[in-house]
Amino acid sequence: MMLSIVDYKADNAAEEFVKSLHETGFGVLKNHPLQKDLLESIYNNWAGYFSSENKQDFHFNVDTQDGFFPDTVSETAKGHDKKDIKEYYHYYPWGQCPEALREEIHNYFVQANELASTLLDWVEKHSPADVAVNYKAALSSMIKDSEQTLLRILHYPPITGDEEVGAIRAAAHGDINLLTVLPAANQGGLQVQKKDGSWFDVPGDFGCLVVNIGDMLQEASGGYFPSTIHRVINPEGADRSKSRISLPLFLHPRPDVVLSDRYTAGEYLDERLRELGVK
Repeated sequence: MMLSIVDYKADNAAEEFVKSLHETGFGVLKNHPLQKDLLESIYNNWAGYFSSENKQDFHFNVDTQDGFFPDTVSETAKGHDKKDIKEYYHYYPWGQCPEALREEIHNYFVQANELASTLLDWVEKHSPADVAVNYKAALSSMIKDSEQTLLRILHYPPITGDEEVGAIRAAAHGDINLLTVLPAANQGGLQVQKKDGSWFDVPGDFGCLVVNIGDMLQEASGGYFPSTIHRVINPEGADRSKSRISLPLFLHPRPDVVLSDRYTAGEYLDERLRELGVK
């Protein structure tokens, strides 16, 4: 199992990208339209936010899930009993956000959503006919005007040695949503699980964009697109002293969107949030 890097500008980009999603649950794009300068600025500015005392002023709202999640309430991955070593901020256009950071993060949110809509069109166009017939609506239309799509600014603090034994930055998990769009983080550590249970590193070059299938698209496609298990491991050596920031965009349909004969998107999300212990 290898992840080939697909050139976004290549004539066969859509076909090769969707092939990778089907075979591995992941796709990696280079020469994508998300601006490197914007990403670097976001990483730097939010590193400042996470190191400040006033981050607590934006504590998350339980009902709406927007705002700052401290490490004390960080997620425990499904099937695990140790909290991840991380803190994070949930940005929604309608939610709370430090004013000094709002314009920049919103610009990225808009850009990333536009790209994500294109990628969903690619997925639908290159789904086999017997898979596409099960989509209850055009995939890109499922996220149109959705207020559930989430941009998460993740901060993994330096490893100090005081962490709970066995805890890692992000325990093995699958994502809940349709697609996750993740520009390369400022530090490595992302791994994907192979079918035989072993792990391999996801390419982390700064110009790469990593995209993975979420459980909702697995559900909607009848399993054709697999929601592959992944994790973020703790760094070794000198890298232990470095924090890691990443910026996943989780594409969520509107709650009323029908994923399958079993679930609407809203029902699916509520079930998973309860399992994660954050609702």
